Amino acid sequence: GQCFIMSVLFIVCTLGEGAFGKVVECIDHSNDGARVALKIIKNIDRYREAAMSEVEVLEQLKTLDSDKKYACVHMLDWFDYHGHVCIAFELLGLSTYDFLKENNFQPFPIEHIRHMAYQIIRAVRFLHKNKLTHTDLKPENILFIDSDYDMEYNREMKRDERTLKNPDIKIVDFGNATYDHEHHTSVVSTRHYRAPEVILDLGWDHSCDVWSVGCILIEYYLGSTLFQTHDSKEHLAMMERVLGPIPTNLLEKTRKRRYVHRCKLDWDAHSSSGRYVRKHCKPLKHYMASKGDDHQQLFDLIGRMMEYDPAKRLSLEQALRHPFFSCYYKRSSSKSSSSKKD
Repeated sequence: GQCFIMSVLFIVCTLGEGAFGKVVECIDHSNDGARVALKIIKNIDRYREAAMSEVEVLEQLKTLDSDKKYACVHMLDWFDYHGHVCIAFELLGLSTYDFLKENNFQPFPIEHIRHMAYQIIRAVRFLHKNKLTHTDLKPENILFIDSDYDMEYNREMKRDERTLKNPDIKIVDFGNATYDHEHHTSVVSTRHYRAPEVILDLGWDHSCDVWSVGCILIEYYLGSTLFQTHDSKEHLAMMERVLGPIPTNLLEKTRKRRYVHRCKLDWDAHSSSGRYVRKHCKPLKHYMASKGDDHQQLFDLIGRMMEYDPAKRLSLEQALRHPFFSCYYKRSSSKSSSSKKD
């Protein structure tokens, strides 16, 4: 029964809180005192519904990935406690966002970005192959398995810098994951990671996740969010500053007519908002910290993931074959050409 379950779980501390409820760390006395993360959902209809939908998705993912090949979090169990849906997970480390925050928003090293990107892309491609779109990919929903770090003092910058010992990650939060055949709500994603077709209300599919991953990778590289705004039209203007003009065909199709004037984004570059966008954003390539091959390749990959037209945007299948990841496919094919890649 539910009371029995709660009595064998001893709450140690709160790991995180959100609109949905909170996540706590527990000791599971029924399992040799193992540590687990328990997501406790508020007893409110829309959160309960999202939680039950998350449980359904997690149960399917567990079946599809029984040997844990893909970096999606594993549910251990779930139960209903007085109307609160509670989901138990393996205990992981900090989110990639919290790690950045605790490290004064210093960027991740490019080798770590490559490692994280490869795992994120493989995991989300696995979702896409199984007819699911995550719809809420962001640094907060990507957790390190173990966020232990080495600390070193940077004399030039007069500050401590943390370097992860192990950049392995897992993707969490399947409360908004949507099956291909299900109703697609018009607005998905957290603002800064939201694809242009979602803002323009043109409908969306798997490719909206690809855009979000592009936003996440540039954030790991810079240490800060690329599109720092709370207004949709300003958001589109920032995209234009970074990625060039939005294609006319997308602007012609949108029902959001207030964003468009004469087949162009209705935007005054000389307003205070226009000045804010110019000051806070610059063309994508200008963010490169080095001209090295790996930096060039990363930016090429990000540029292809942040293609405005979802029909032309890179698929995650294609992303895995991008030169940025050549060290992975060379390694997997050299082991033996007979063993299946991936």
